[in-house]
Amino acid sequence: AQHPADIPKIWGGGIAIHGALIGSVITAIVFTRKRGISFWKLADIAAPSIILGQAIGRWGNFMNQEAHGREVTRSFLEGLHLPDFIINQMYIHGAYYHPTFLYESIWDFAGFLLLILLRRVNLRRGELFLSYVIWYSIGRYFVEGMRTDSLMLGSLRMAQMISIALIIGAVIILVYRRKKD
Repeated sequence: AQHPADIPKIWGGGIAIHGALIGSVITAIVFTRKRGISFWKLADIAAPSIILGQAIGRWGNFMNQEAHGREVTRSFLEGLHLPDFIINQMYIHGAYYHPTFLYESIWDFAGFLLLILLRRVNLRRGELFLSYVIWYSIGRYFVEGMRTDSLMLGSLRMAQMISIALIIGAVIILVYRRKKD
């Protein structure tokens, strides 16, 4: 970063969901330690709501005509059997674009349903939250590959690298906690 002092200035934009999640996890760890409650229990309770919020929140990208994918033809979008209001909103500065917001929103909503189903399974504390992290990160990795406005780090987008790190980290934590018990 050329201007490190600008990093905390979130009112200027640029806060992405990964940063919000990491900040939320740190805050939750501090909160749960001060209150003497289980971080993993709180995280498991919150996970379905978090991913549902993300599914809904992606529609903000649609409304703002941002975070879209590569250029496509109108006929491509029509071939997806999208309603006209989505096709029309994906017409930005004289071209049509992949509705990546929609892909991620559908993925996140499917993740919400999966987490609701997983709540009925006898999981250990933290495993529902870690399942959320893995599910979301897999979807984000692939959707991010279609976007055109992402920060690049070499041949990968920063969000893809963070997604890979989160998947690996969540799997390591799952395995470690299973072996520990």
